[in-house]
Formats: sequence, structure tokens, C-alpha cells
Amino acid sequence: MVITIDGTVGSGKSTAAAGLARRLGARHLDTGAMYRALTLKALETGADLEAPQALEALARTSTVEADGEPGRQRIRLDGRDVTDRIRENRVSTASHYLARTAGVRRVLVAAQRAFAETAGDVVAEGRDQGTVVFPDAEVKFFLDAEPEVRARRRQLELQGRGEYRSYREVLGEVAERDRRDATREAGPLRIPADAVRVDTTDLDVEAMIGVLEGEVRRRVKEEA
Repeated sequence: MVITIDGTVGSGKSTAAAGLARRLGARHLDTGAMYRALTLKALETGADLEAPQALEALARTSTVEADGEPGRQRIRLDGRDVTDRIRENRVSTASHYLARTAGVRRVLVAAQRAFAETAGDVVAEGRDQGTVVFPDAEVKFFLDAEPEVRARRRQLELQGRGEYRSYREVLGEVAERDRRDATREAGPLRIPADAVRVDTTDLDVEAMIGVLEGEVRRRVKEEA
């Protein structure tokens, strides 16, 4: 079974995907981490972030691997563990250059599908999982929340990594991320027509995961 979780920044996708994967005994595929890994390499090698052909060439000559462990997934780039480094702010700031590049997305979409082919049950999260990568997924979710709540969550996440930013600054970044994700030509953020929409504004972590788990188990029971 493939379960997709798409949604806006700060809506709880990563937390929900990791928690749901643990409860179902499934593998967790954080696709955003794959784009971050390539972004890290682009920064390290001095690649031109405004040159789509150069970024595609970088993607085609790189190996990005995810071990799929829910909640503690490790990401390897050309054989080295970059799990912590891809969370640096400079990587977050530049990752949209790789995410908007069609050639890069083609490479990583193929890698994501290859992961699912051998992983068994998978919970895949991102922004185009239910629309582009796994359009035939058995269960699809789309998560969203009020922008102010998402900004607060993002601010707390950054603080947990030792990065202190003002709420106003983070709220502006969330709004800009929403705009970029929705308007880019390659793999834009869209709500899959057959997705279950979940508003996480007033949900704590356990309640959010519980909503998703309940829907998955209901679907499985219906299919049995």
C-alpha cells in the first residue's frame, strides 16, 4: 500500500507521516529531504542555482538514499550521511531552486517510485506525492492549517535547532513558500481530487495521526 500526505509548509506533514508509518509498520519517505540533499550538494560544489541544466546534471550524477525509518530517517548523499546538514537554514533557503527545476524533479520522482517498489507499505510525504509521483496511491491526504498556526510551528521548529527568528519574519517566509509552491511550473502544490483533506489547525500530534490512521484502517477494512 502507498499512502501519500501532501500539504502546505508547517501543516504537520513530516510529523504525521512519521507517526502514521510507525503505527502501520510502514516505511516513511520524506521527499523534501531528497531535494534538500541535492541542494546541499549544489551549495557545496558551487553549482549555479539559476541554471536548470546544471542542476539536472548534478541530480543525474548524484545518489540520494533514504532508509525509510519513521521518525529517525537517515539520508545519504553519494554514500555519506547528511541527515543533519540538510536541515541547515542555508539549505532550506535555497531548496526551492532545485524543487522548481523540472529535470531535477524527473530524477527524484523516478527515485521515489523505485523506493516504493521495494519498500512494501509506504507513507510518502511532500507536495506532489498524490498528484504526480503516486497518482494511483490507495489513500491520499492533504494537510493544511491557518497560516498563523503554521508560522508558529515553524518558528518553534527553528528554535529547536538553535535558530531564533521573529514570528513576523517566519510568517512572511511561510506566505512566500505557499506562493512559490502553488505557482511553480514543475510539480506545483495541488490538492489531489481524491484526497482526504485534514485541517490540522486545532489538532495536536496524537489527534492528527489518529485521524489519518483511522481513515487508513477504515479503507483497509472496506477492501478486505
